[in-house]
Amino acid sequence: MKMILASILTTILIVTMTLGAMFILVQATEYVTSLESPLDRATAMGAELILGVVLLLGTVWLATHLAVRIFSTKEPPPEGGPVV
Repeated sequence: MKMILASILTTILIVTMTLGAMFILVQATEYVTSLESPLDRATAMGAELILGVVLLLGTVWLATHLAVRIFSTKEPPPEGGPVV
């Protein structure tokens, strides 16, 4: 039951984060295209690319990290003493 609840909560979190990232990137794109100065627009486009990479890769990292934490099998420690 706990794994099912964690799976549902993780799915909702991932969908929410992805949609939030997309809304932020669309707003940033609209702002960047409204800039008049080519230098300002170029700088803002670079910042927008970095923002997009950070937001979307962060979402993917969080999704895979949580999925591994939820669905990984707990393996017993190996037999014997510590490996030196």
